[in-house]
Amino acid sequence: MERGRRTDRIAGALLLLVSAGYGLEAARLQADFLADPLGPRAFPLLLAVSLGVFSLYLLVRPDPDPAWPPPHVLTGQLGMLVSFVVYSYALAPLGFLLATTLEMAWLSRLFGASWRTGLLGGLGLAVVLYVIFVFGLGIPLPLGRWWPA
Repeated sequence: MERGRRTDRIAGALLLLVSAGYGLEAARLQADFLADPLGPRAFPLLLAVSLGVFSLYLLVRPDPDPAWPPPHVLTGQLGMLVSFVVYSYALAPLGFLLATTLEMAWLSRLFGASWRTGLLGGLGLAVVLYVIFVFGLGIPLPLGRWWPA
């Protein structure tokens, strides 16, 4: 019973540190132009404060007997975390369309889909998001080194 409380308190302390660091970085945000009345700091600061409040809750009222998922679930979660880091590094060289398609295919596989389904779904999602961002919102996305600019 005490082990469960300890793991929640450790998680709460780590998340509180993350929220403090995130809040400090958010407070440093500045815009060269006035984007909106709240400025660029409002939403990140709201996230930092929210995370801090929930972290304090974990520290003050930890669950006496938290339910831990089986090891294969934790392995899948680690696979997702690693894939997000790889995706962030692959985005510029591979381009948005290819990197997003591969990322979605990998995440689909982690959730039990076939490679074919994951690749087709990932490609569809990548194309739809590309059209929304580039043509709808006017936000350029990287094409990658394989696509002539």
